[in-house]
Amino acid sequence: QVQLVESGGGLVQAGGSLRLSCAASGSIFSINVMGWYRQAPGKQRELVATITRGGSTNYADSVKGRFTISRDNAKNTMSLQMNSLKPEDTAVYYCNAAILGWRTGQNDYWGQGTQVTVSS
Repeated sequence: QVQLVESGGGLVQAGGSLRLSCAASGSIFSINVMGWYRQAPGKQRELVATITRGGSTNYADSVKGRFTISRDNAKNTMSLQMNSLKPEDTAVYYCNAAILGWRTGQNDYWGQGTQVTVSS
């Protein structure tokens, strides 16, 4: 079984910072693309940022220059440093990863989500 667990969400004032973390565990051979997505109330889930195994990154226009995604391949972890937070960043943030298991093909996995609330 493969599991993704997020941590680091919380309540912060506008202009503040938070750091989210995601840890993958289980029968993992390798992890390809990892990413963060978010879903605000009444809205569809949207891409925040992705990072390849080699470190190439991609960001939503709304977070460019404020958020930084990173990963540690040796530890199967990923982080999202969020600075200059805005109320519109309020959402449940989900970790996503394309994982190749030892006995399975590549599958897409999601974490349980962590709430980020930015007050004005």
